[in-house]
Amino acid sequence: MDRVHLTPPTAAGVAERADALALAPLLNCLLREAAVPLAEADAADGPRESGTAGPDGVRRVHRLRGSGRLLRVLGERRPAEPELRVSGAWRRLGHAEAVKLVSDELRRHTGLSNHELPAEITASRDTLAALLTARARTALPDDPYRRSEQSLLTGHPCHPAPKARGGGPAASWLPYAPEAYARFPLTLLGLREDLVAEEGDTAALDALGQAPPGYRLLPAHPWQLELAAAELAPAFADGRLVRLGTTSFDTWPTAAVRTLYVPGRDLFLKFSLDVRITNDIRRLWRHDLLRLRRTDAAAAAAFAAPGGAAWLGDRGYRTAGFAFEALAVLVRDGLADAVPPGATALLAAGLAEGFEGSPLDGAADPAAWWEAYLARVVPPALAAFAEHGVVVEAHLQNTLVAVDGDGMPVRAVFRDAEGVKLLGEVSRAAGWERLVYCLVVNHLLEIAGALRARNPALDPWPAVRRELARHDLPEIPALLASPTLPGKTNLLLRWTGADGADARYLPLPNPLAG
Repeated sequence: MDRVHLTPPTAAGVAERADALALAPLLNCLLREAAVPLAEADAADGPRESGTAGPDGVRRVHRLRGSGRLLRVLGERRPAEPELRVSGAWRRLGHAEAVKLVSDELRRHTGLSNHELPAEITASRDTLAALLTARARTALPDDPYRRSEQSLLTGHPCHPAPKARGGGPAASWLPYAPEAYARFPLTLLGLREDLVAEEGDTAALDALGQAPPGYRLLPAHPWQLELAAAELAPAFADGRLVRLGTTSFDTWPTAAVRTLYVPGRDLFLKFSLDVRITNDIRRLWRHDLLRLRRTDAAAAAAFAAPGGAAWLGDRGYRTAGFAFEALAVLVRDGLADAVPPGATALLAAGLAEGFEGSPLDGAADPAAWWEAYLARVVPPALAAFAEHGVVVEAHLQNTLVAVDGDGMPVRAVFRDAEGVKLLGEVSRAAGWERLVYCLVVNHLLEIAGALRARNPALDPWPAVRRELARHDLPEIPALLASPTLPGKTNLLLRWTGADGADARYLPLPNPLAG
């Protein structure tokens, strides 16, 4: 039976939790990209400041690069309770004060101003408040896979505004928010046959409803229709598009927001959304759609070995020639052929975030669980790179892990051809750096941190070193010996207005180096 919170939270409780959830990724960004950890011997006000133990954990001191000021936070993986050193004493910062501090530090550090990002960071925090309120009065989904996809309240742990939804009022986006356990029908459109642009296998779209003579069926995300209303109004007026109502069944949004799962048809559909989510406006861009067949075919070949990892193929797309990006819908394989019988798919990002029923909460042997996880996730991603020249975007939101009835990992499932890079398009060095960031920094670091938070005595890194050392790639020895790993600079990317796809990295301490 679905479960609902019986006692709704108070406004003050929601505000306090929203502040805390929003502060953690913002502080992660600031400390990673614009601060230096303070060694104990260098602490300005005593040799013990950098590792001062409080009643609820360890407080670490960092020197901010822009101003030289000292900032102290509680904890490491999800930093909290920021305190700024002012006139010889520590002063606690709330979320609004932290946003001002980040803005001031980045102005000093980069010499640039940015008036949009502080508003976006604040909007991300306000989104969290709306989500917390909505979740308190919404049934928790029974399906563990859906719970894992819709669990991401914190979201990207190293992005300054991971929950921003384009700045619109909550009423415009909340009905479609995965974090609020949303489910809703698709809007069905009829598109005049002579205006259809498509490639690949789109037959599944025609089975979603009935188009009138002379038209083809085109499902649409209802939020995108609202966002693109002005752009599409002439096509509705002259009959190029007609409204056909909605599907008789619900879909639900995955963690990606714009990708919906159709459970009755075991089908994923990915849409355009003219909204900035993390670094990018989430349109299905023409250049990505035009290379889709090539990247999907390469990824499918890389994961074709029987018994290995599975690939959720992006079969094809359909759209209107006059609104190529705005109305595009991409058809993706469902789970039936990818997940072994009796196993349950779970989103890796959900494992890192935590959700009711997560196998991390009840692992009888955490070390064995971790070794099984690594054995399913790491080898296929490395083999795709080494043997097929495919750089899969193996980060937390693009990786599913199938677990058996005891919660043990039995298969990895990768998805999203849009994020795939092919050697030849990028250099081997650039491809390897991207793979290390996605697989090790974005993915394994986070799962290891979540596992260790539940099992403090576990050292997860010897198992990772052993797994990597099994593979005969020339880059592996250097990775295991390097003192640093590449960390993506999401805060600086957004502050400097760089293209969302223009990844830039800075060195992070490498736990693989021992």
